[in-house]
Amino acid sequence: MYRSHKQIKNPQNEAKIFAGRIFSSVVIIAIAISIIFSRFFYLQIIQHKVLLSNSEKNRIKTTSLPPARGFIYDRNGKLLVDNLPTYRLQVIPEKVDSLKKQLSAIQLFIKINDDDITDILNKEKNNRPFKPIIIKAKLTEKELSAFIARKHAFIGFDAQPYLIRHYKYTDILAHVVGYVGRINDEDTKRLDKKRYSGTEYTGKRGLEKFHEKTLHGQPGSLIVETNAKGRVLNAIEQNLPVSGQDITLTIDIDLQKVAYDALGDLTGSVIAINPKNGEILAMISKPGFDPNDFVNGISQLKYSRLINSDEKPLFNRSIKGGYEPGSTIKPYMALAGLYNNVIDLNFSMFSKGYFQLKKQDRKYHDWKKGGHGRVNIKQSLTQSVNTFYYSLALNLGIDRIHDFLSQFRFGELSNIELLGEMRGLLPSREWKKANKGTIWFPGETVITGIGQGFLVSTPIQLATSLSILANKGKYIKPHLIKKEAVIAQNLALDILPEYWDIVHDGMIGVVHDIKGTARSIKSADYLIAGKSGTSQVYGKKEEDVYNKNIQTPKHLRNHALFIAFAPADDPEIAVVVVAEHGASGSRTAAPIAGKVIEKYMHDIYQAPGVALTKVKK
Repeated sequence: MYRSHKQIKNPQNEAKIFAGRIFSSVVIIAIAISIIFSRFFYLQIIQHKVLLSNSEKNRIKTTSLPPARGFIYDRNGKLLVDNLPTYRLQVIPEKVDSLKKQLSAIQLFIKINDDDITDILNKEKNNRPFKPIIIKAKLTEKELSAFIARKHAFIGFDAQPYLIRHYKYTDILAHVVGYVGRINDEDTKRLDKKRYSGTEYTGKRGLEKFHEKTLHGQPGSLIVETNAKGRVLNAIEQNLPVSGQDITLTIDIDLQKVAYDALGDLTGSVIAINPKNGEILAMISKPGFDPNDFVNGISQLKYSRLINSDEKPLFNRSIKGGYEPGSTIKPYMALAGLYNNVIDLNFSMFSKGYFQLKKQDRKYHDWKKGGHGRVNIKQSLTQSVNTFYYSLALNLGIDRIHDFLSQFRFGELSNIELLGEMRGLLPSREWKKANKGTIWFPGETVITGIGQGFLVSTPIQLATSLSILANKGKYIKPHLIKKEAVIAQNLALDILPEYWDIVHDGMIGVVHDIKGTARSIKSADYLIAGKSGTSQVYGKKEEDVYNKNIQTPKHLRNHALFIAFAPADDPEIAVVVVAEHGASGSRTAAPIAGKVIEKYMHDIYQAPGVALTKVKK
């Protein structure tokens, strides 16, 4: 019997299979729709605020507007530091076909070297192509004119105006005002990111750094709309920055010039202070430098010259220079002797030209061969008699010397508004034991009496101590910023008025007495109280002490010091001079102080109708 190979159709089975497929498709579609709607619900409902915020961030950009830095004026309102409008050359890389080729062409009329070009090309690789790159800051007038004339050939390049810090007085004021410089990685770690957003510069030294918060100001902002690629479409809102506050110094720039010029070719420091209110009238550290060189980054060549110079122009001698005070310590020693009843007002001694400790052969020489004969307290200061103070120091002892001098702020920071001040050194038994590992010897006490040995002071410390001496015990903290009120403190020591008077009289004799060591600076109009000193650089052999034929190389000559205040009976100015390797305090440092005092007394202190203090007859 014949059988067909064809299958007989089964409609019921096929319908069942089809229905199963439809059901599976519906389930899959339902699941897919559920997933889509779940994701839609998550994004539109649950994540709505987050996504909206991110969308706005992509669409709205806020750019910081840096504030203009505050100006700096002298005590009389003369502008010392300001901000000058200038131009910098920048480029938008995406608008340039060959940046390297264009930079090479720009080199023909704008001063940029091959290293600069390498840095610019590296920035091109790392920055967004529409972000501008600075080619050169602070274009000269010649460079700006040359670029403007050729601008048509440099598509994508532009000269943009901006403000740059400008120091009107360079070397003579550099160590006081300091300078600003570009913010580096170290600065970024310590500065407030929000406040310094958009700011390129910060204070690096001097008052620029100490008063950074005051001078900097508050940034503004510019809110703009951008497209998906980050390009600006239009501005939405602008908040103007708040400029930094101006500051007024206690410095008189004219007196500052006189002090700087008075040092001549010498290196050193000059500080003038008003003892009545602690205002620093002049503060010189010579040599100085040009702070304008540091604003946009000093060249390696210039910086190498500065740091390798034997004269150390970057070293602020006024607050960091450590010197033996030499004979300028003698007025304080005389007061210490009177206060501790080691000597009285009628005390005198015979100076034979040297001093010896018992059972020792070493001689501690006077500066005058053969000595000064019999001298009292006033004469010991006027003639600067070393043997008087060798003996006095030994009788006082180092413990009483230390305790007394500490009242005059020796060995203490002045806390002037400049960073990096050195403390100086007021030695004691405890200090020597801790630092040298040995006991204190009598000979060390002897030389402390004339300001030698371990005793070290900075010029600002000498100025602080001198102000207390001129004020007869009243201390006012020295400062560089004008203040409405100052706080005066009296020494804890009860020093009798007659003790102050005899010491002041001895210092007046230094300038006005026929045997005074600084007679060359005396004035016929007012009294000057002064004291010369030398800071020993190296010790002479005993046989060479009085040998004037020895030619000492300059770098081995003693430092010359002089302290003075005037008018002596009502001080308005006190001056400290340290002339490095000047050899003689009376011949070198005293005339420098004299010029500063003369300028102040005749041109500044004296007002119409105010008579100068006359010299006592």
